[in-house]
Amino acid sequence: MAVIGIEIPRTLEEQEIEVEVRINGIKKQYHYRVEIFYWEECEFPTHDRVECIKRLISGYNPEWDLAHIGIPTDDFIPITFRKKRK
Repeated sequence: MAVIGIEIPRTLEEQEIEVEVRINGIKKQYHYRVEIFYWEECEFPTHDRVECIKRLISGYNPEWDLAHIGIPTDDFIPITFRKKRK
């Protein structure tokens, strides 16, 4: 799948994003959700943040696929999920 970057406002809260595009005249809709995961939410605190991210998203709602892992801060990491098509 090709990627198009769309800037969205950066906030410290969860966001629901709906995108509607036309590709060769065919309208398509995509639904995204940006979740903020705080490092302190790691079940077993570790210095290995990759392992922490795996644990945080492993039990995420199965109706959503991982789409993008954002730039982490000292406190949190934003993670974007895309709603699966039925």
